[in-house]
Amino acid sequence: MNKKTPIILLINPWIYDFAAYDLWIRPLGLLYIASVLRKNGYDIYFIDCLDTNHSQMMRKKEIEKATRKKYGSGHFFKEHIEKPTILKEIPRKYSRYGITPELFEQELMKVPKPDVILITSMMTYWYPGVSKTITLIKEHYPDTPVILGGIYTTLCPDHASKYSGAGYYICGEGEESVLKKIGEITNRTASFMPNLKELDTLPYPAFDLMSHHDSLCILTSRGCPYRCTYCASPNLNNGFRQRGVSNILDEILYWTGSYPVKEFVFYDDALLYKAGERFVPLFKEIIKRDIKCNFHTPNGLHVKGITKKVSELLFQAGFKTIRLGFETVDKNKQIQTGGKTNNKEFEQAVKHMRQAGYESEDIGVYLLVGLPGQGAEEVRRSIRFVVDCGAHPFLAEYSPIPGTSLWEDALKASPFNLDEDPLFHNNSILPCRSDKLSWEHLYQLKNEVKG
Repeated sequence: MNKKTPIILLINPWIYDFAAYDLWIRPLGLLYIASVLRKNGYDIYFIDCLDTNHSQMMRKKEIEKATRKKYGSGHFFKEHIEKPTILKEIPRKYSRYGITPELFEQELMKVPKPDVILITSMMTYWYPGVSKTITLIKEHYPDTPVILGGIYTTLCPDHASKYSGAGYYICGEGEESVLKKIGEITNRTASFMPNLKELDTLPYPAFDLMSHHDSLCILTSRGCPYRCTYCASPNLNNGFRQRGVSNILDEILYWTGSYPVKEFVFYDDALLYKAGERFVPLFKEIIKRDIKCNFHTPNGLHVKGITKKVSELLFQAGFKTIRLGFETVDKNKQIQTGGKTNNKEFEQAVKHMRQAGYESEDIGVYLLVGLPGQGAEEVRRSIRFVVDCGAHPFLAEYSPIPGTSLWEDALKASPFNLDEDPLFHNNSILPCRSDKLSWEHLYQLKNEVKG
């Protein structure tokens, strides 16, 4: 008699927060794991609590609708809920983003009883959505093993093991670890094991599990060669590795041949690293093949990679959402936070992009607000500098991240006990605010950006 094929249920949980915007957020790591599990013969099911296309949600009058913008980003379904007790003093409404719990339970009932349930996690301060997901799962499947992975688990493993309710935890990149753990639980030996040092050995993500395919995310590398003091990339990835040009091109061609893809979103932390070896030949070929899609870089491009040639390729290939990582105009802080770029390089990069055909409003620039010890005047100077160079600033509130070089400074600067609860990492509460950069300062700065 043949053994029953194990059923694995994968879940993308809710976001619980004061604010959340769908800048093409997809559970890419979970979808890679789904593909690896499939290649090993597991039967895969998927529930996306952040599904913005769920037909039944459109009929719920009490829920704010998931609206879309021109290129497919937009708002999640949203319902106000009670704030966590420790955030009661924050003068903002708290919400659950995604489908309703009732609809989630209906989706659970459609799935055959799973042998293992795998849940991902994103921001550390979004863990209430993870915990709620696991609570509901256990009501339906109290004896089914639950494995939790993702960013929250990796950065806050002690908190996750104490409060999430999962039975097993995976830290860091999950394909190999999850496969081994599920193999132990189901008593199966893997027939296929990817080599995470060679990203070309990974199968494409299981995008067929998603409810819509007009916008898809692409990861051409993992990790980052830079070491910015505020960034968790080195803690989340096993070093910096890149895929081959032909492998990336084949994936793009596969998706455009399989689905009506209109938008490709690059999730890389360092898309333009050694651009002449990878980005330039890749997009020369994409332009040559006349691939009619828009491309987007919401994670931010490294300024050092913006040459005249790269700028021309970005424009010719159809990159519509451009974000540059600049952070601050302060020269000392640029050096202290990792030396990723400087003012002269930034001016030159924007000049190249303007000459290539981009307008000021097309060139978005991330500026960090609320770094430990940072004052409002520094941010104001940064805004003016970006505008004077011919680009458009976007204020990105700093979130303290455990394990980063800046974490100890954040602990000293914050009025919150950051070690007590990951909810205090939330950038929406301005975790390192001070007299030099208060709520009032932030509102003023945002109004200056709006102009």
